[in-house]
Amino acid sequence: MFFKKEDQFSVYLKEISANLVESTNYFAEYKLKNKADVVEFFKTVKNYETTGDSLVHKVIHNLNKVFITPIEREDILSLAMHMDDVLDGLESAASMFEMYEMINADDYMIKFVEAIQLSVIEIDKAVDLLNQKKLLDMREHAILIKDYESQCDEIRRESIKHLFKTEKDPIRIIQYKEIYEELEEIADCCQDVANTFEAIIMKNA
Repeated sequence: MFFKKEDQFSVYLKEISANLVESTNYFAEYKLKNKADVVEFFKTVKNYETTGDSLVHKVIHNLNKVFITPIEREDILSLAMHMDDVLDGLESAASMFEMYEMINADDYMIKFVEAIQLSVIEIDKAVDLLNQKKLLDMREHAILIKDYESQCDEIRRESIKHLFKTEKDPIRIIQYKEIYEELEEIADCCQDVANTFEAIIMKNA
């Protein structure tokens, strides 16, 4: 059994995915110029995260109400939760920018965010394919997400190596390292979404 047109879980997963795309685009494209911008940046990302939590709650609430689901309820929940983990990571990274008053993102942070943004685009495409019952077509998007995660692994290695070579302020080293690691963790969360897609394909295709 697969998603029927306008199936409630199809709608919820698409809403979660769309909110994730919107929040990631905001995260990637918002320009920080001063401390006030950083505060606004964090508040807005936090609002997206709150919206995401509300959407996941809808999924959980309705999974507890229905007897039959289009795919295994554990897979629906896993997909919703892992997409939400990506958004939680963005909120955590934004909070670090606000706490550390990080106005200027360096080249490594920009590379991380570009890879995350591309991963989220692939997540959204795969969710559309899931809703259209085109399960096998989801695999290429899962593979791309994993490729972007591998890129982020390399960016993390390069960024921390460069940080310890060039930065003399120990406090700034700690701050930058935490942000790099949080951004890399977001990429890991995207990979968790990809793994969930592959599990759904294996069980249902």
